[in-house]
Amino acid sequence: MLEVHAELLDRLELGKVADYIPQLATVPLQKYGIAVVTREGELVTAGDAAEDFSIQSISKLFTLSLALGRFGDRLWDRVDREPSGNAFNSIVQLEHENGRPRNPFVNAGAIAVTDAILSGHLPKEAIGEILSYMRFLASDDSIVIDPLVARSEQLTGHRNFALAHFMKSYGVIDHDPAMVLGVYFHQCAIAMNCIQLARSGLFLACDGCSPLTGDRVVSTSRARRINSLMMMCGHYDGAGDFAFRVGLPGKSGVGGGILAIVPGKASIAVWSPGLDINGNSLVGTATLELLAKRMSWSVFH
Repeated sequence: MLEVHAELLDRLELGKVADYIPQLATVPLQKYGIAVVTREGELVTAGDAAEDFSIQSISKLFTLSLALGRFGDRLWDRVDREPSGNAFNSIVQLEHENGRPRNPFVNAGAIAVTDAILSGHLPKEAIGEILSYMRFLASDDSIVIDPLVARSEQLTGHRNFALAHFMKSYGVIDHDPAMVLGVYFHQCAIAMNCIQLARSGLFLACDGCSPLTGDRVVSTSRARRINSLMMMCGHYDGAGDFAFRVGLPGKSGVGGGILAIVPGKASIAVWSPGLDINGNSLVGTATLELLAKRMSWSVFH
C-alpha cells in the first residue's frame, strides 16, 4: 500500500477542492491518507490516515443503515433504489418523479432518510443518535461533528433547502425543512480519519456483523443490499465509471473521502480532497483502482 501511496503523490494537484462549501475550500490539496482494515482486524495505513476530515456524503451510507434498522422496508416507500445519472444535488429528476428521490445517496434521498430518522425526536436528539451510531461502529468515542463545517453548510446550502421544500410540497418529508436540514448538515459535518472510517464500514464486509465488537449491525441480506446500492449509486453520475475501474461497492463524499468495501475481506478508506468533475476524489479513485487490481479485490474478478 505504501507503494500505491507513493505512486500517486504527483497527482494530488490535479483535482479541485469543494470550494462551494467555504470551510472545505481551506483544506490543502496535498493531504492524502489510506487505511485498510481486514475482517481479522489487521490495520494497514499510509500517509495522512490519522488526520480528521469531513466525511460529507459518506454519512449517507450510515444514516441509511440506521433508518433501515428502525423502519425496515417501509423506508423504500419514500426513496427509490435506482441510479440517478444526474448530479447529486439535481432538482430536475426530482420534479420529473413527483418528489420521490431516485436513491438514498443523492442529496434529496439522503434528506428524506434524515427526515425519517428525525421522527419522534428533536433535531438535537437525532444528531446525537447519528453521532452515537458512528462512535459505536468505529469503537471510538472521540468522533465529533465539526461545528465550522456545519455552519458553513447551513449558510451556503441553498440547493438543499430547495430540494427539501420541493419534497415537502409532495409530502415526501414530514418535518419542517429547516429542522431536517439542520440534522442533515450536522451529519455531513462529522469529522473522521481514514482509520475510524474504515473501521466503521467493516460490518459491510462481514455480512452485517462488526468484528470489532462482535455485534450484529444489520442482517446479512441487508448488508448485501446496502453494498449493491453503493455499487450502483455511491458515486452519483460517476458510479458506472467507478464500478468499471474499481469494481467495489463504495461511497464518496465531497470532503475527498471514499469508503470502499471488499466483501468478505476488508474495508478501505481513502482521503484526498482534490475532486473530479463529478465530485469524487480523483486520487482516491485511482488509489482504489490500483489496490483492487494488485490485490485482486474487484467483485468482478
